[in-house]
Amino acid sequence: MVFKRLLGSLGVGGPTVDTVLDPGATRPGGALTGQVHLKGGGADFDIEHIALELMARVEAEHEEGESEGVVAFDRFLVGGGFRLAEGEERSVPFSVTLPWETPITELYGQGLGVALGVRTELSVAGAKDKGDLDQLTVAPLPVQEAVLEALGRLGFGFRTADLEYGRIGGTGQQLPFYQEIELTPAPQYAHQVNEIEVTFLADPGGMEVVLEADKRGGLFSEGQDMITRFTVGHHDSRDWNTEVDGWIRQLVAHRASYGSHASYGHEGHHGHGHDDHHHDGHRSGPGIGTAVAAGAAGLAVGVVGGMVAAEVVDEIGDFFEGDEEDEG
Repeated sequence: MVFKRLLGSLGVGGPTVDTVLDPGATRPGGALTGQVHLKGGGADFDIEHIALELMARVEAEHEEGESEGVVAFDRFLVGGGFRLAEGEERSVPFSVTLPWETPITELYGQGLGVALGVRTELSVAGAKDKGDLDQLTVAPLPVQEAVLEALGRLGFGFRTADLEYGRIGGTGQQLPFYQEIELTPAPQYAHQVNEIEVTFLADPGGMEVVLEADKRGGLFSEGQDMITRFTVGHHDSRDWNTEVDGWIRQLVAHRASYGSHASYGHEGHHGHGHDDHHHDGHRSGPGIGTAVAAGAAGLAVGVVGGMVAAEVVDEIGDFFEGDEEDEG
């Protein structure tokens, strides 16, 4: 689908911009393509630069509680250095590469409730116009989809997905936030854990899969979090049901060995890398796509605050509150 957003004019009679993303979802590490359509104003203007910023709604936990905000996590210069004549119409095509850690916003076409956008900035005569956002849709990489599908077949269900401000210690994380996909436990683990959280940290060479289990507390013990991680290649061919089941078994079995949950928004999780393979047979169950469709239906995108030191404008707040743009 194509989302169109119109920037406000740079003063009376200034040029306007309409950025159109090419249809379809992109993927982490993949190309985001489209065109920036310019229309000249009431006089000639020198276009100094056209920039695109990737924006995300993130959550942060701190001593006072939890807050939400908007952060710009990448920026691209896609044009500029030319004069736009009075009333002239010009299109500037672009192709930029998304960061490998870009969160996924959908699975099997079903939205996960994660809000990402592309904001266009036009600089004319020293004035910068930061406009509202085009919705950014990101589908999973094949190995991400394979892991999530295996979790679904093992009986885990989709609960929610969010972006946490902070870093996961001991990993190669590059962005200032990470995505957590929260799953309800499979029946065979329901007596041991409340939920499983999955984080994917991809890079050009492969991907770290960080798993966290929120452990149920016993009669004389408090619940605690357990964390471990595994490394996979983008083109690995594995028996994913058996592989992922082994990961979960290791996560639950090695309870306190891999560190505890540190505070979000600071350093994040701490864990140790492991790539042990377990082969405990196959299990089948409903695909996670069905669970996503059921679980994501009730998700709502919250109100944005100005938590992060990014320039936040009213239109961005409207966008992240769920102000849908007409498709064109």
